[in-house]
Amino acid sequence: MDFEFSKEENELLAEVRAFLKKETTPKLLEETAKLGLIYGGPLGREFIHKFAANGWLTLNWPEEHGGLGKSAMLNFAVREEMAYARVPLIFVAAHMAGPTIMHFGSEEMKKEWLTPIARGEVEFALGYTEPQAGSDLSAIEILAEDRGDHFLLNGQKTFNTHSHVADYHWLAAITDPDAKRYHGMSMMIVDLKSPGITIRPLITMAGWQTNEVFYDDVIVPKKALVGEKNQGFYYLMAALDYERMFPLAAYQVVYDRVVEYAKETMVEGRPLSKNLLVRQKLAQLAIAFEANKLLYYRLAFILDSGQIPNYQSSMQKLFATETAQQVANTCMEVLGLYGQLKKGSKWAALEGEVEHLCRTSVVETIYAGTSEVQRNIIAQRGLKLPAK
Repeated sequence: MDFEFSKEENELLAEVRAFLKKETTPKLLEETAKLGLIYGGPLGREFIHKFAANGWLTLNWPEEHGGLGKSAMLNFAVREEMAYARVPLIFVAAHMAGPTIMHFGSEEMKKEWLTPIARGEVEFALGYTEPQAGSDLSAIEILAEDRGDHFLLNGQKTFNTHSHVADYHWLAAITDPDAKRYHGMSMMIVDLKSPGITIRPLITMAGWQTNEVFYDDVIVPKKALVGEKNQGFYYLMAALDYERMFPLAAYQVVYDRVVEYAKETMVEGRPLSKNLLVRQKLAQLAIAFEANKLLYYRLAFILDSGQIPNYQSSMQKLFATETAQQVANTCMEVLGLYGQLKKGSKWAALEGEVEHLCRTSVVETIYAGTSEVQRNIIAQRGLKLPAK
């Protein structure tokens, strides 16, 4: 089996690397780290506008929608380059909502949204979770009443991370409260500047801001409806499959720094890398990174085959995010007590990156469905095991 990219594809990846090296600034990296790699900050928008002008943000999309008509495999490789460079990486519009619109949206909706998304001109926030509906998204309660020419929305969302920097809400709402489970939900695109929307911050253990979003008699035009009314649960499941595609390169870059640290740091007269336990732990992570790469590119292969990955996305998301925790914990062990110090301490090893990684890696195993949810999906949909 040939795992190599073509000459043309390698040339494009080289262009992407050169662009990232030239255009990435310390201030951009600082803003992106503070936002948790999400897209929407002012410096990030300026950067991505330039990046997307080359067609690289959605290069596997058709040209008529702002892409380059390239493979998903190449698109995944570009996302890994972005992750390693630590530029904005999590795009709700380009990587989750956009592909869902392409599959299920009307021709009018595709014309209205896909090209601006591909240019990085608009960003969405996920509007899924509610206080009573976290892992079970079929239990949402926010109500969208049909008022003829518009919907009237009332209710609450929580842990909607992009909301304070995004332009629109990719919203799941109940449009038929009397329908049986899974059949009364719709997806819609809501302007976050609409009167009646209140956004309130929540700060995670990683130091990142997520949000509560309140809807109080918010008017949403009918054209904002995605696909068919009351079919939104199935669109939501497809969007989640797109969300659960996790490039691990943002953790690879810290791992690489720790490997160099082990080579250069002397302990009791010899390099730390000579310690057999350190070598074993770092080697084990190298294996995990390679295994994740195969799971990751398998998703691209499925997309290139014209399908939407399902339990395969859960497999990769589960493996990648739990590997991220292993990376954080192992790097902390290698650095010892100095690794526990935060950025700003003169004694902090690697500028406190590993301490921060230990906090962020916990968050990664929760969003887009917890590890427990992913295991259930793999068991039921992949292995065909009974639900109960």
